[in-house]
Amino acid sequence: MNPGVSIVSCIDYSAAKEGVKEAIQLIGGLCPIVSEGDRVLLKPNVLGARRPDEAVTTNPSIIAAMCELVKDVGGIPVIGDAAGMIHQGATAEAFRVSGIESVAKEYGAELVNFQTGGYAEVDVPNASYFPRIFVSNSVLEADVIISLPKLKTHELTYYTGAVKNMFGALPLKTRKEMHLLAEREKFGEAVIDLYSVAKPHLAVMDGVVGMEGNGPSHGSPVETGVIMASYDSVSLDVVASQLIGFETLSIPTTKSALERGYGSSSPEIVGLALDSVKLKYKASTGSIISRAPPAITRVFGKYFTIIPRIDDSKCTQCSACFRNCSAHAIEKVDDAFKVNSNKCILCYCCRELCPENAVGIEKSLLAKIITRK
Repeated sequence: MNPGVSIVSCIDYSAAKEGVKEAIQLIGGLCPIVSEGDRVLLKPNVLGARRPDEAVTTNPSIIAAMCELVKDVGGIPVIGDAAGMIHQGATAEAFRVSGIESVAKEYGAELVNFQTGGYAEVDVPNASYFPRIFVSNSVLEADVIISLPKLKTHELTYYTGAVKNMFGALPLKTRKEMHLLAEREKFGEAVIDLYSVAKPHLAVMDGVVGMEGNGPSHGSPVETGVIMASYDSVSLDVVASQLIGFETLSIPTTKSALERGYGSSSPEIVGLALDSVKLKYKASTGSIISRAPPAITRVFGKYFTIIPRIDDSKCTQCSACFRNCSAHAIEKVDDAFKVNSNKCILCYCCRELCPENAVGIEKSLLAKIITRK
């Protein structure tokens, strides 16, 4: 397959289908990776409940185009992600507000919440930091994975794209542990631990309207007018980060990926010339975690905990939480269900699935202070 990266013009989401189709055709189309009957996981960036015009999440027009194109070649589109929030129903709310739920209904695509879909622990050969990690079952069981990232800056990794988009396949405990490495390069290496076992077959970048400044959620929308595609997520990230003004090796996820033999530092570009579409995005000023000394972050981060707790007064013993806990962290003790915090992976599946709303959260003092409104 063509390892190159395509760049096509798309200045308005009304032309998203044509732009996505052209970008994929330029590198060889969907037929080399999608066969009749394949379950094709479309992994957008669904960070939280944000409207499409805020440029935080992958625009629903891009996802709609992919659903249609996947169905055209006989594939079965499945849309899945997990929001980076912890309140009950956070992912469902994000799907609804971002317009992704409507797309799933229109195209008859299954909409999967990675939290309620569960996680499985997998080995990571030659890992830098995480030799075993929990990964979404929906990712592990898909026949084909297509990453649909949003072109954005990022407070920790400077740029976030096709590789970092797979971060949503992790439960929140693992996401937290990766952040607590507290150094950009170490974090980048940890993300590649995940990428090595959850590698997309194709990536299509929503760069029609990107985000600059304090991304991935607090920056400003910027009209960029491109859609990009590649069978290789790392190569796509190389070109996309250059397109918005970053040096390739300054992006920790890209640097780590290239060092491990993934992607190309100078992939072939087809379609528009890179120089014809280059912009200079404003960089992030950096988050608290990226500005604080690593030792401080590691020490105090351990005291930031938000653990699910079962309210015995509401619990009806239906055992939904017990039966669906991927990490087997919910145990029956003296005729009551309890959460073993040492085993809990913070996927909050128990909260999402409890029909009686009997699973609350217990915050440490530091968590109460930081999350206080």
